[in-house]
Amino acid sequence: MYSVLSSNFSSFFFLFCFLLFGLSSARTLSSSSSTSIKSYASSTHINTCLAEFQGYTAISDFRLLNRRYIEECHDLNPYIQINISGVAASGLSNDQNVTVTVSGVLHPSKSDWVAMISPSNSDVSGCPLNAAMYLQTGDTSKLPLLCHYPVKAQYVSTDSDYLDCNKEECKKHIGGSCAVKTCNASLTFHVINIRTDIEFVFFTGGFDTPCILKRTAPMKFATPNTPLYSHLSSIDSTGESMRVTWVSGDQNPQQVKYGNGNNQTSEVTTFTQKDMCSSVIASPAKDFGWHDPGYIHTAVMTGLQPSTSYYYKYGSDSVGWSDQIQFQTPPAGGSAELKFLAYGDMGKAPKDASVEHYIQPGSTSVVDAMAKEVESGKIDSIFHIGDISYATGFLVEWDFFLHQISPLASHVSYMTAIGNHERDYIDSGSVYITSDSGGECGVAYETYFPMPTVDKDKPWYSMEQGPVHFIVISTEHDWTPDSEQYKWMENDLGSINRSRTPWLIFTGHRPMYSTLSAVPSSVDSTFVEKVEPLLLNYKVDLVLWGHVHNYERTCAVYQNNCKAMPTKDTNGNDLYDNTNYTAPVHVVIGMAGFSLDQFPSNVNASSWSLVRIAEFGYVRFQATKEELQAEFVSANTTMVEDGFRFIKN
Repeated sequence: MYSVLSSNFSSFFFLFCFLLFGLSSARTLSSSSSTSIKSYASSTHINTCLAEFQGYTAISDFRLLNRRYIEECHDLNPYIQINISGVAASGLSNDQNVTVTVSGVLHPSKSDWVAMISPSNSDVSGCPLNAAMYLQTGDTSKLPLLCHYPVKAQYVSTDSDYLDCNKEECKKHIGGSCAVKTCNASLTFHVINIRTDIEFVFFTGGFDTPCILKRTAPMKFATPNTPLYSHLSSIDSTGESMRVTWVSGDQNPQQVKYGNGNNQTSEVTTFTQKDMCSSVIASPAKDFGWHDPGYIHTAVMTGLQPSTSYYYKYGSDSVGWSDQIQFQTPPAGGSAELKFLAYGDMGKAPKDASVEHYIQPGSTSVVDAMAKEVESGKIDSIFHIGDISYATGFLVEWDFFLHQISPLASHVSYMTAIGNHERDYIDSGSVYITSDSGGECGVAYETYFPMPTVDKDKPWYSMEQGPVHFIVISTEHDWTPDSEQYKWMENDLGSINRSRTPWLIFTGHRPMYSTLSAVPSSVDSTFVEKVEPLLLNYKVDLVLWGHVHNYERTCAVYQNNCKAMPTKDTNGNDLYDNTNYTAPVHVVIGMAGFSLDQFPSNVNASSWSLVRIAEFGYVRFQATKEELQAEFVSANTTMVEDGFRFIKN
């Protein structure tokens, strides 16, 4: 979701969109797309192009750094130094804080900053002053840009003693008194193992006109090939197998050891710059945002029992083993009970004072709150409904995201849906012709999060856990009636045994209902027109969406009309009685990290909108064969802000 586009930017960017798409007026979606969807996309692609870039300028000035022209500062100060402490002689550890000390500064400035650069051999000395090369950052207001994107950065004034020179040092004495005094500052950077060397560079001139004052020597990770960042996913509805996926710098197969002496060998894959999408203008993923992902290992643990706790570890004798991790298998489809969490649009945030490419400020509190629930052993699985890491072509962000969700995803089944920021890119076959994925076009997402999908770049699937049948679709792939995905949806919906799984939950990223539907790209009327009848025809109980960054719940709604209103139970929660089914209930749950979309105070809410909350959080579900309960939990207070439930005979 996006905020309002600045007026000084829109006219220039509209010209860019017009030229970009005008150059290939015959450009279409994927070959399987229907004529109607091609026509729809053709008639709206310029407006969509503008809409999808809205709000990027509001994130951080640091986001605009790529392709700035960098040079050595014309500074004759011989005293400047930048030093790193807290690093072992063997190198950086997998997860640690390092202290970066800047010293010898004669005139502290608010414009002084330190960046963490990787790869450390990046050429930060200069690059072409070509406006077309940085349009996909979403801002055209400031030139030029930096060739290789720093992983993170901090202004030196983050140390409150810096500007007032409270940490001074005498560098030259004359006649027994100090003739030259300099200023020092120390910054803390959180570093995780991203396999490549890193260095720290001291700049002045701010993010607009940076020049280099000093840089450290490259630093290596002590164990760059070590296996890290495991996460689990289900491969079927039995609860008897679990996939574990992890990242390593080692291309050789590794193993997962689990249960009582069981082990499985990993399959190894990766992706390269050549796999990234691009256009006439180089995408971030293809160019300055690229970072080597290492190797992604995946192995399936078989012979398990559903709803049972086990331990596993992964790695090899040559590169080392992970710690032993406890995990829980989900209940088998058709069994009596399921407890799961759901949300969308999470991303990640730094664990230090740094600015980064793209920060989702609520993600840390949401993960922390959910980690306590997972640790309690009362959660069977998690569903993340699109917009996963928000790497958007800056590939190192995937490592930081995987590190952040480890307390959740390494312990329970972590199921995902694809969103616009994972998939959409010009000429990639996306329904929406935007640059939202920064050139990743689904490659990174599908490699890191292998789901039980029908095939590569067909990221839709269904699964049963306990008394719930889940359908997970891609709103970014063709969903019109002649498409493969639509036919799959119809076939899956028609094959469900409702006596086995009485509850039917349908999930996808872009919503059908949102009070903020007037905001470009939040609700696609064509998607609603084509797909909503399926939900009614097959009696879907609950529909979960992301994309809009807040929480909103509807009545039982169809074609913008309430077909039934809930009553109140004895606890004051809304109760939907689906014994006499009328229509699905829709809930937007895109409030897990990205800056929240506030509901206007003067909004005339549609009759179908019952609850609207703009807080960071997640939804906790408990399903039995007789009842489906849900609670929206505020991450900051852990209080339940909304509760509702379904019953049926």
